Amino acid sequence: MASQTQSSALLKAAILIISDTAFKDPSTDKAAAALEQVFENEGAGKWQIAKDDRAAVSDGIAVKIVPDQKDQITNAITAWTDTDNFMNLIVTTGGTGFTPKDNTPEAIVPLLDRQAPGLVHGMLAASLEVTPFAMMSRPVAGVRNSTIIITLPGSPKGAKENLQAILKLLPHACMQAAGENSRIAHAGGTKKLEQEAGVASVPPHSKTAHTHTHNHDHSHTHSHNHDHSHDHSGHQVPKAHTTPSERPPQSNDPRLGASHRARQSPYPMLSVPDAVAKILEVTPSPIPETRPMSTDLVGCIISSDITAAEAVPAYRASIVDGYAVIVPDDETQRSKLKGTFPVASVSHAQAASMPPPLQPNSIARITTGAPLPDGANAVVMVEDTVISSLTSTNQMTTGAGTAAEEKEVSILTDALVPGENIREPGSDIALGTTIFHAGTRISGLGGEIGVLAASGTQSVPVFRRPRVGVLSTGDEVTDISHPGPLTGGMIRDSNRPSLLSLIRSWQLCDEVVDLGIARDTPYSELESKLRDAYRLHDLDVIVTTGGVSMGELDLLKPTIERSLGGTIHFGRVNMKPGKPTTFASVPFKNNDGAEGRTQRLIFALPGNPASALVTANLFLLPSLQKSAGVSNPHGLERVSVRLAGRVRCDKGRPEYHRCVVGMDGRSGLLVATSTGMQRSSRVGSVGGANGLLCLPGKEGWLEDGEMCECLLMGMVNGY
Repeated sequence: MASQTQSSALLKAAILIISDTAFKDPSTDKAAAALEQVFENEGAGKWQIAKDDRAAVSDGIAVKIVPDQKDQITNAITAWTDTDNFMNLIVTTGGTGFTPKDNTPEAIVPLLDRQAPGLVHGMLAASLEVTPFAMMSRPVAGVRNSTIIITLPGSPKGAKENLQAILKLLPHACMQAAGENSRIAHAGGTKKLEQEAGVASVPPHSKTAHTHTHNHDHSHTHSHNHDHSHDHSGHQVPKAHTTPSERPPQSNDPRLGASHRARQSPYPMLSVPDAVAKILEVTPSPIPETRPMSTDLVGCIISSDITAAEAVPAYRASIVDGYAVIVPDDETQRSKLKGTFPVASVSHAQAASMPPPLQPNSIARITTGAPLPDGANAVVMVEDTVISSLTSTNQMTTGAGTAAEEKEVSILTDALVPGENIREPGSDIALGTTIFHAGTRISGLGGEIGVLAASGTQSVPVFRRPRVGVLSTGDEVTDISHPGPLTGGMIRDSNRPSLLSLIRSWQLCDEVVDLGIARDTPYSELESKLRDAYRLHDLDVIVTTGGVSMGELDLLKPTIERSLGGTIHFGRVNMKPGKPTTFASVPFKNNDGAEGRTQRLIFALPGNPASALVTANLFLLPSLQKSAGVSNPHGLERVSVRLAGRVRCDKGRPEYHRCVVGMDGRSGLLVATSTGMQRSSRVGSVGGANGLLCLPGKEGWLEDGEMCECLLMGMVNGY
């Protein structure tokens, strides 16, 4: 095999999708696009990116799909490695699990000249920070001839995360495998190589757990300081100095007194993906119903295919202003069209009547959209005619007074053909054809409503949308209607108006109810507020803020478990902000008289304003999407953004950093700017924010200009 050094040339990569399903239907594969995006957005311009012919090796990233069969995997790999025009890197996705069909490692290991356990370790270490289930993967990495080969998980998310974990080091590995002079490459030492790759060695750091307390501080400091070096100075991170084993037994029953009060949360800490998975598991499946056609359907998801009840148009109509004519079928006779004809009638677009039939050697004036007279088979445009004579009064059947009208019109062309300028019945929408498939969302842009109306649809099959209520808790919380200045420890309730506005903007609910404020009174007021919300408003979901931390007045969890007989599915999430977020379900008797009880959901969000809005977007949204019938309830849209300014990460927890996302007009990239200091009580950090930067839980910074994953909460550039 010829040596090939590529210190200056772009590196060539190939993606091998190993999946029986994707081999049969390539449209089901999502991994290739995700990996191509990683190469393009995070590859530092070192990889060839295919723009046109994706299968052409010389033009960039090559993509191939093969079934879960060893021989086909082997053939695809060797076609890319055993040639002078070899690929520098091959990444595979799929087939690395434990099922009998997972043959990827067994197919690739015999092909390798040398294995690369360090790359495998790097991928596994990164994945284990996301989920313990990373241990269920069997990755392989190594070199064949001059090509690096790496296996990635089959899921697009897992494949993307594994590639991101090692991507910055792969150019150096590929150039060495291709024959680069190792002594020259290492002449500047490890630090130089790290700098060139854009990585840094990580010093040992303390493993001390950092826990954040979440109180009801609703501070309204709207200071939008866009300092692009956000080190959170002035905000010391709280931390416990004892371990769970050093603390006495505890209870979540507030009636047992201070000596038994919980000193730590009894709920295990879930990752954000695991919390979302649990929410979708518990959220009820969507319920189909039929609603009358109206603009109230905006936001609804169609539950079954809809066919056109009427053809559009229902009759032969003109698509221009002009004159209906009779064009001879015999082409030799069409020269007779050029001449002067009497105007027999006028056809307007109106519902009262149809025009009289058109007789030979006459024409009928017709307007755009009007029905063609029987006998006519074409329309000549008014631009191709001139008026030859006028009537003294209006002698045609228009009912339009006595003004003079054209009596005779000369047609200036004989190039018309039958059917010209005519819209045939059903040419826009044929009777009985499918106009919308199940799963289509009826947007507020007017298109879906317009098609339903035009096609004569009277009843629309949709999924029933959930009913949601929003409740604030806390003695200190004061309604925004409170007159005059605040006194004592009062704080304005910003959470409830913010969440009501947010949930309504999603257009996923039939009704969003303001449930007011519940005081921190053990059981009685909070319990009655929750029961009344389900009973009086027939709510499917209640969203609360506050009362989920570790204080003696944080009563929501014990009220749900002890008074309502509910189940806490999780009570802590490994995230910043929003650690004490709680998700529960409560059995409640059906209001419609049906037998049994249904599970109603409670999203108990933290009381801090930023925490409440962030956790609503991350956890409440996908639940409402599923209940409303969204076929793939994934929450906010994920995009890649370029950072405008460096942003500090939290080594203890993944952080959802509020930012403003805009479009760079010159590069076409999305650019994210931090909204400043990110303390969870600082409501100013959400003002103007339309995105959440997904910062990894690690020591250090993401630098200015670096690419980062972001969740879009709103439209880009305000539109």
